[in-house]
Amino acid sequence: MSKIFQNSIEFKCGHIMPNPFMLAPLTNQQSHENGQLSEDEFNWLTMRAKGGFGLVMTCASHIQEIGKGFSGQLGIFSDELIDGHKRLSSAIKSYGSLAVIQLHHAGMRSPFEVIHEKAVCPSAHEKYNARALTLEEVHQLRDDFIAAAVRAKKCGYDGVEVHGAHGYILTQFLSSKLNQRTDDYGGTLENRARIIFEIIDGIRRACGDKFLLGIRLSPERFGMKLTEIKTLSQQLIDEGKIDFLDFSLWDCFKKAEELPESDLSLLDHILQLNRKHVKFTVAGNIRTGKDAERVLEKGIDFVTIGRSGILHHDFPKKVTENSNFTPIENPVTPTYLKSEGLSEKFINYMRRWDGFVE
Repeated sequence: MSKIFQNSIEFKCGHIMPNPFMLAPLTNQQSHENGQLSEDEFNWLTMRAKGGFGLVMTCASHIQEIGKGFSGQLGIFSDELIDGHKRLSSAIKSYGSLAVIQLHHAGMRSPFEVIHEKAVCPSAHEKYNARALTLEEVHQLRDDFIAAAVRAKKCGYDGVEVHGAHGYILTQFLSSKLNQRTDDYGGTLENRARIIFEIIDGIRRACGDKFLLGIRLSPERFGMKLTEIKTLSQQLIDEGKIDFLDFSLWDCFKKAEELPESDLSLLDHILQLNRKHVKFTVAGNIRTGKDAERVLEKGIDFVTIGRSGILHHDFPKKVTENSNFTPIENPVTPTYLKSEGLSEKFINYMRRWDGFVE
């Protein structure tokens, strides 16, 4: 039994995570089309809390209807959705887990067949059939992220994670390729990142110092540059408003595409940052007990588990009992996935992952 898996994490805001395992914010398409929580999504997430995840994060939850990224997405854009979230956050916390919701807007990646209108983006994008946001709409976007966080606090969540990764709208602002604005929200990295700092500042002011606040970033793909993400991350740390940084690295152990001459892995680059009080978590190819142990021993505070959390609702318990634990091999049967709390909709979604479902 590895003692490193039994470490608790105390965030600056005061919340304590009982162990270093976070459930990744996983798309599952299980909720209702109006954004309401479904019984299937409730069961899927509470089963992971029961299975020992120290922090259970919801799927990406959209903060504007036009920002919906996929069918069956859980929403947080309206007070009409509060009752479902209250039930969910209460149930997650009843098992000793921290309950956190991820705040999301898909931007140009909102499919027309899902939102039934043109998607929005910092700049017009023909390939994605997306129009440019007006300055007034940029300010509204910022305010709606903040309002969603306030709503989440009312719902009983311990905190929120702002989704700034994976090519969604905040990534689109950060990208020098996608963001061609000429106002205060485009051009230099400082301008491209302006909306992120305004959202973080607004959430902290509105929700207070005791509310858990993190942001997810990815250093590659979708026009992201590792060097810029490191600069942005250090600025976020130095401002002292966030409790944790969640780095989606695709593969923690791979070398950086931007710096091929370097022998450092993406994980090594992230660990070069001066963390101060901010906790770090990483996601990307952490599948076994030994993978998790390796990342934690490198100095990361807690690990974000996706694929293995789908396969084993109690992955944290299994790994804590046996650090050599390796998940069941893929492909797995639909019957097996049902036993692990996945509905038919989620199982069908997982068929997109090559070789995952039998």
